[in-house]
Amino acid sequence: MAEMQEASFAPDYTVPPGEILEEYLETAGMSQAELAQRTGLAPKTVNQIVQGKAPLTQDTALRLERVLGRPAHFWNQLEVEHQEALARARAAEAERQQLDWMKRFPLKKMRDLGWINARRDKREQLDELLRFFGVHSSEQWAEVWENHQVAYRQSQRFEAEAEAVSAWLRQGERQGHARRCGRYDASAFRSLLKECRALTREAPEVFQPRLQERCAEVGVAVEFVPSLPKTRVSGATRWLTSNKALIQLSLRYRSDDQLWFSFFHEAGHVLLHGKREIFVEGGNGLDGEKEEEANRFAADLLIPRREWQGFIASGRPSLEQVGDFAERMGIAPGIVVGRLQHERIVGWEWGNGLKRRFQWDHEG
Repeated sequence: MAEMQEASFAPDYTVPPGEILEEYLETAGMSQAELAQRTGLAPKTVNQIVQGKAPLTQDTALRLERVLGRPAHFWNQLEVEHQEALARARAAEAERQQLDWMKRFPLKKMRDLGWINARRDKREQLDELLRFFGVHSSEQWAEVWENHQVAYRQSQRFEAEAEAVSAWLRQGERQGHARRCGRYDASAFRSLLKECRALTREAPEVFQPRLQERCAEVGVAVEFVPSLPKTRVSGATRWLTSNKALIQLSLRYRSDDQLWFSFFHEAGHVLLHGKREIFVEGGNGLDGEKEEEANRFAADLLIPRREWQGFIASGRPSLEQVGDFAERMGIAPGIVVGRLQHERIVGWEWGNGLKRRFQWDHEG
């Protein structure tokens, strides 16, 4: 015969001590006012215990023992079991809410990218997600995300999901913290950016490690992080420490002009704006002045203003002229095409053959 085990009894309900007390009073024919008089408790206290609005303390249990004849441990045990049942109910409700919260994240994509491990058990998957964010619960996640949400630039055309954006930002932080960097040197970083213009002409396998290595030397972690569904962010900037800045890029538009403009735009935030500020670029900026400053910084650094004005003075250039100008500026021709498109000198379809397209390794 198979061995049998006794099942533990864990009821999903509890009887408040006040209900038992009320039954005793009815049996004894005693009013709450009389009980208050006999125990020396305030009538309000007795009523709150009966109504379940106040706990039955050990002192009260001793008083009830003398008045009603039931030992103090009886009343104490009722209170312990009641409070334990309430705690279990609160924990179960909190877990249910957190499991619902977890459903709002693109978990499959995060697992595919290796950001989190796959867990069969929902509670274990929840723990995995919380560890990813480095928070105790969804409430702490909300408090941390609130700092980033203020900075998020919501697109005029799309509504991004806060959970997906927060996961993308968090992965950038994790990668940034893991990257070894020197102390931030603003002067050295500004000088380095002029050198970085030449990297725009290189292939990703050349420019990516070189860009990250050189920027890390001057205290700036540059992290390339694949975007998640419904994030719609192109870049972000914030400070991990007082001597370590983070520039995070997503390849949102997959073209060299957009990628490099995003990088130099974020670099502008690092150099021009405060260390306590967070900038997340996704479309229509809330802080227009600082966004415009970063835009001008990127545009002028990639193509000096005087050179640009001379180039467009004759109107719409030819593709050959774009190539020659890019060669003279020492930048990728796609950047020149993107600038012409942005300023409406040419249409959005013109010259796209000069742009270089990128994709992530996992998409190949």
